Parts: sequence; structure tokens; C-alpha cells
Amino acid sequence: MSKRKFLGEFVGTALLLAANVGSAAMAQSLTDINGVRILINCISTALALGLLITLFGGISGAHFNPAVSLSEFFGKRLSGQDLLSFLIAQISGGILGVVLANLMYKSPALVTSTIERSGSGVLLGEVIATAGLVLVINLLRIQKKSELTPVAVGAWIASAFLFTSSTAFANPAVTFARAWTDNISGIAPKSVAPFVVAQLIGAALAAVLAEQFKKSKKEKKKND
Repeated sequence: MSKRKFLGEFVGTALLLAANVGSAAMAQSLTDINGVRILINCISTALALGLLITLFGGISGAHFNPAVSLSEFFGKRLSGQDLLSFLIAQISGGILGVVLANLMYKSPALVTSTIERSGSGVLLGEVIATAGLVLVINLLRIQKKSELTPVAVGAWIASAFLFTSSTAFANPAVTFARAWTDNISGIAPKSVAPFVVAQLIGAALAAVLAEQFKKSKKEKKKND
């Protein structure tokens, strides 16, 4: 893997987490109304994600997400060596982003979250959020509309943020990194592993479903 791609994933994931965790800290300082806090966090995260995909899409593919990278690997669009490099870049970049957000708001650089996120409904929310994300990316590629990815992914995450019971972490690197902040975006370390498992299940389901759509498209071409 080129340094350019590694740096793209590292910087992009760092900025995504800085936006996500930083906007949560800002929301927490501005209001006690949970709905307003969620809306502020949602808007900042979705806008940042769409912009970062636009900026880094041509550099690294703008995955910023191990679930997406694993989907690309199993789809034979990413080598094993590149997958490992992407995972390292995403996880380390995510932690850096949280550190920056924490320091901006005068918190310790790294502090363990105490917010437990558990229960079958919350985990189902992560399956749905991640499956939707991976499906959006794959369906756009299958239909040769990848130029719409920044808007479509940002729109999905904004929507899933507001309708899922988990507020759509949908990203193992994001989940792990957010265990190291004490603001409302955090997740207790004991909740991380179940979230990641749910996310990987969602990504796998989406990849299988996307493959069916791909086959259907090929069959349609043959019939035409």
C-alpha cells in the first residue's frame, strides 16, 4: 500500500472522529435537551463524513471503516496487505481524532467511557445501520453511480443516526475510539465487542444481499 492511501485513511478517520466526538462535546455544553444534542451530533457527523468521502475518495477510497474495508476485501477489491494497512490506519486515526476532540474541550486526552450501550434492540440497531451503509456503497458501485457516494452515505448515516436505537455507530474503528471519551458520544469498553460483532454481521448480510442484486443485474443484461 502507498503512503498516500494509508495517510488518507488515517487523516480521514481522525477528522471523522474529531467531528463526531467534538460535536457531541459541543452539544453537551450547549443544552440539556437530549433531542437537540442528538440533532447537533447527527448533523455534524453526517456533513463531515460526506465531505471527507469527497476529499479522500480519490486518494484511498475513503473507507474510514473496517466494516467497509472487510466488505471490499471479501469482494476481492482490496488485497490482504492493504486490508491490514487500512485497519491500522483507521483504528489509530480514530483514536487520534478522539484525543483531539477531548483536548479541545479540556478533557483528558484519553478517558474511559462509562456509558453502557447494550440490549438486543440496540445491537439490532447496529446490524441495520451497518448493513444499510455497506449496501448503499455496494449498490451504487453495481449501478455505476459511485459519484453519489458522499451524498448517499452522509444521508444514510444522518437517517440511521436518528432512527436506530444505537444512533448508528456502524463502524468498528469509531466504536473502539469512542470508548476513550467521557462525553455523551462515548461507549463503555464492555459494550464495544458486542457492537463490533453486530456491525460485522450487518456488513456480511449487506455483502450477501448486494451480490444477489449484482447477479440479478447480470441476468437482466443476458435477457435483454
